[in-house]
Amino acid sequence: MKCQTVLAGTECTFWGKQGCVFPEGSCQTIAENCEGCDRIVTGTIGQICSAYPAPAKKWIGGICNFASHVKVDLSIAELKINPLKASKKASGAKKKK
Repeated sequence: MKCQTVLAGTECTFWGKQGCVFPEGSCQTIAENCEGCDRIVTGTIGQICSAYPAPAKKWIGGICNFASHVKVDLSIAELKINPLKASKKASGAKKKK
């Protein structure tokens, strides 16, 4: 449905027949960590996230999964490798019948 408060006229997944169904009743402004993201739009209350109504909550557990400006670098050394599986893979454990 179309938002009628913060981003009037735009499609919003949190807008229902009884208004904004988000617990706070409206979208929240962006967090400091959101600066530079492609999902930032300007609404009536300032800059807000177009993907999630409470962007500060997305940064509590680490990196926001909607952040388009943050690149995650996973190196092979950091990944946990099960030693048993690694040894089986190295020895070519799959035998053909």
